Amino acid sequence: MKDWQPSASIRNLKKRAALISNIRQFFVNRDYLEVETPLLSHSTVTNPYIESIEASVQNKTLYLQTSPEFAMKRLLAAGSGPIFQISKAFRKEESGKKHNPEFTILEWYRPGFDHHQLMEEMDLFLQSILKCKAAEKITYQNLFKHYLKIDPLTATEKELKQCAKQNNIVIDAPLEKDDWLNLLMASSIEPVCSKEKPIFVYDYPASQSALAKISKHDARTAARFEVFYKGIELANGFHELSDAKEQRQRFEDNNKKRFEMGLNPPPLDELFLQALGAGLPDCAGVAVGVDRLAMLGLDLREIQSVLSFEFSRA
Repeated sequence: MKDWQPSASIRNLKKRAALISNIRQFFVNRDYLEVETPLLSHSTVTNPYIESIEASVQNKTLYLQTSPEFAMKRLLAAGSGPIFQISKAFRKEESGKKHNPEFTILEWYRPGFDHHQLMEEMDLFLQSILKCKAAEKITYQNLFKHYLKIDPLTATEKELKQCAKQNNIVIDAPLEKDDWLNLLMASSIEPVCSKEKPIFVYDYPASQSALAKISKHDARTAARFEVFYKGIELANGFHELSDAKEQRQRFEDNNKKRFEMGLNPPPLDELFLQALGAGLPDCAGVAVGVDRLAMLGLDLREIQSVLSFEFSRA
């Protein structure tokens, strides 16, 4: 294949276009408003595990957005009602079978919903778009107990390291508890937990959920869920945190950790925090990787098979 040619076949690109059309129709039928928000912003996420791509515009440092989340929540605070968006997003990460630094994201928010109600709606969405079976639902804690025989909420770093070793994962570098949990999740659980039907994993540790409400039933967990299907991480959703003061503190804690990790702490999104202060309606939201969704819908194994031009051909 010559470098100028597309990564995906024209046949696959036509199927991808049909899938995106079906996505739009799903939300139109449910009275969602389709919106567009800026790809360039004066601020970005503080998550230590997500790196934004910087851009210089008019002698100012701006950021290509890793997700449209903050801007969409500003629309919600302004009274938009239920909204969705299909847009490009950017992250400074390696290319691979499931990753591309530039990707397409679907994000939607429903006022009046908590994360359990949004999981129900997303289950219907997946059945409609992928023609798959109804999803399974399980807590993060029970998932680890089932597959690894360990409680992720009470296990120590030493116990998690030993669990990793038992699963043929040997890391000499010092890792914090969440690092071990993420490693075990990605290496030992994700590949096997969702072969036959999607699985919703909910009530993640609060330390991994900077934008979600803390659970009313267990303060160690937060109202966050992720969706996996056929070994692919597909979506990340929250019952959205609406307290501006608490959100600011979480951002500052993230930036402190970034500094400790030798990473550049970005400026906080003050406009987003102002919107929270003005009043974000009680709502739930979720972000879905459209390229990965297309991979599943077309029964393909590599992301470049559904991209017009993957990173090396861009």
